[in-house]
Amino acid sequence: MISNESYKNSNDVRIVEYNGKQLILIGTAHISKQSADLVEEVIVSEKPDIVSVELDKQRYESLSNQKRWENLDLKSIIKEKQLSTLIINILLSSYQKKLGDKLGVNPGVELLRATTVAKDNNIPIELCDRDVRITLKRAWRIMSFWQKMKFMAVGLASIFEHEEISEEQLEELKNKDVLSELMKELGKAMPVLKSVLIDERDSYLAKKIKETNGNKIVAVVGAGHLEGIIKKINEDENINLSEIEFIPKTSNLAKIIGWAIPIIIIGSIFYIGFDQGFGEAGNNAIFWILANGIPSALGALVAYGHPYAILSVFFAAPITSLTPLIGAGYVAAFVQAYFKPPVVLEIQNVSEDINKPKLWWQNKLLRILLVFILSGLGSVLGTYVGAYKIISSLF
Repeated sequence: MISNESYKNSNDVRIVEYNGKQLILIGTAHISKQSADLVEEVIVSEKPDIVSVELDKQRYESLSNQKRWENLDLKSIIKEKQLSTLIINILLSSYQKKLGDKLGVNPGVELLRATTVAKDNNIPIELCDRDVRITLKRAWRIMSFWQKMKFMAVGLASIFEHEEISEEQLEELKNKDVLSELMKELGKAMPVLKSVLIDERDSYLAKKIKETNGNKIVAVVGAGHLEGIIKKINEDENINLSEIEFIPKTSNLAKIIGWAIPIIIIGSIFYIGFDQGFGEAGNNAIFWILANGIPSALGALVAYGHPYAILSVFFAAPITSLTPLIGAGYVAAFVQAYFKPPVVLEIQNVSEDINKPKLWWQNKLLRILLVFILSGLGSVLGTYVGAYKIISSLF
């Protein structure tokens, strides 16, 4: 533990008075042992009425329950079409873990320390963060297709980057909320992500902290959120949490475009049949099947997918390309997960294995994600090629 009450001179501890409450905000680095020590000293010294922590229920259970992976229902994740969210989660977790390994600290150690110290001192805790699944779903849903591709490219580039970090950089990282730093970098390239991952959460955290019961409250939050939260509290922003807790629905324009493609393709084939003969229509229909099925199956094959996953996506892609309800990648991933489910150890090691390209084909969970991504990209390519050929046949 750090020296007695030295936190009173720390820039990481800020005290805000709000409606008769004393809010003691601690800005932490999510991979810093010093932050964990600071959190413990403040809680023990101040003896607050309650400790509010930047965690949601899922992340709290993830940090505190070492056997959490045994309860992962991968098939349900695929059925609910949440593989994209899982990929984002793994990318962020991997980035944090990579830096945490260099610093010798597990990500989130200071948040977990806050809850354990509070419990040891019979102080109630309050989880004040928005459900991480909502945050990730909102981020994914509001991105366009090309923004999603750009995000994936940035995430994958960071995985395969093996630049050595100097001692000076390590010391600087110890004083930062690394996850927020990552979000800031992404925010520069993709402002839409920053609004969801940083700005919205600043408002959410500020609101929850203000509404926490008690006269003296210690709130443990990421350093990257500290200034934003204080600003929101001082402005006394009256935000309706329900407005940033719902998952945005697909826009009407996106729905129209999604259904316009199958209508155009099917309509074009029927028109070709009446105008050029049913033989020519049949040729175009076969081209559509092959244009979608072959690249999707090749994607699954390159991912070293199970033979049934390869076969199923070959037949599924021409159909799924004609409906926005489900993608070919999800069909292939589900079949892959059914016949080649990952073992617990592979899921536990996924944040580490994802940094090693060859392990994407060895770790069964990563292979499922690879099958999902590559077969899905194959289906997208096939849809464009098939649509171009069929529409060209009209003229």
